[in-house]
Amino acid sequence: MRKLGNQENEVSRLQEQLSAAEVVIVGAGAGLSASAGFDYTGERFSRYFHDFGDKYGFADMYSGGFYPYQTLEEYWAYWSRYIWINRYQNPPKPVYNALSELMQEKKYFVLTTNVDHQFQRAGVDKERLFYTQGDYGLWQCSKPCHNLTYDNEEQVRKMIEAQGFVIDGKGQLTLPQGVRPAMSIPTELVPYCPRCGKPLTMNLRADDTFVEDAGWQTASERYTAFLREAQHQRTLFLELGTGYNTPAIIKYSFWRMVSRRPKAFYACINLGEAYAPAELGAKAVCINGDVGEVLKALADGEHV
Repeated sequence: MRKLGNQENEVSRLQEQLSAAEVVIVGAGAGLSASAGFDYTGERFSRYFHDFGDKYGFADMYSGGFYPYQTLEEYWAYWSRYIWINRYQNPPKPVYNALSELMQEKKYFVLTTNVDHQFQRAGVDKERLFYTQGDYGLWQCSKPCHNLTYDNEEQVRKMIEAQGFVIDGKGQLTLPQGVRPAMSIPTELVPYCPRCGKPLTMNLRADDTFVEDAGWQTASERYTAFLREAQHQRTLFLELGTGYNTPAIIKYSFWRMVSRRPKAFYACINLGEAYAPAELGAKAVCINGDVGEVLKALADGEHV
């Protein structure tokens, strides 16, 4: 494993490869959303979850998501806030929009382990997307007794409003001054499976109960077909903010395909984890930097 060269030179090389590419395959991980401002700690956590943090002693959204709440009413009070701000609100920074604009003139496909659905919010065609790990906007049976998922926006909105929050015309979540939010939702808003009556849960890959519904299967088939069609074309495999939590999905598969395809090139943009196998040699470029800043530099033709 090696970390590649001078950053300014690497950005220039990536600009050249992007311009020359007939096809771009984007692999997006958590670092892309982090660059867009989806911080799960700090001020953003305090703004929406300080009451839960004060009561239970956790200081980040992930910990709160795994906390063993005593009731489903409290569980969904927490998760409805979590879902809304990370799925239905626009990100603080327009990084996804910048990527979408950069891809407009290209034949491309996006493979992502992110579950915040921000690509479609930025205008990316859903037929060019494969969300491998699920979607904050979908529920499934917790058993599961069947392979269907359920859109949750309307129900989550009701849960949010029942806690005292207000959702404005742009989808932004606010709390009126002086209002102390409820930490539970009315029992009638708790979602249950319409078939077996078990509680619904998030459609997020955590174990073998994850539901790969018809939409997931179709997206997987589209991605496979896209890869097959592009195998003899000049292809840029562009990895953005992907770490080592699930490296086999994007990182390792990209390395393998680039090594086997004569016209393929690998680019990795990642703050602190920009690496590539030494075996890729001149077929790889790695940029250790903020994904959003590098995308802007690519769009502007500048260095970061």
